[in-house]
Amino acid sequence: MFEFDQYLGFLAFLTILTIGFWLMIFLITFVIPYWIGGSLIERLKEIREEKKAKRDAATH
Repeated sequence: MFEFDQYLGFLAFLTILTIGFWLMIFLITFVIPYWIGGSLIERLKEIREEKKAKRDAATH
């Protein structure tokens, strides 16, 4: 059915495919939402600081 070098190539292909699959699952479920959530939180902090600076400048 398979010669030994073809068997090793097939195993290497399956290994790379499996690693890629789990990497994509990890990125989609953890890394990307963490990245988006962190950037949103930082942007909200910047907006609050801008509003506070405008209020302080208007009162003084």
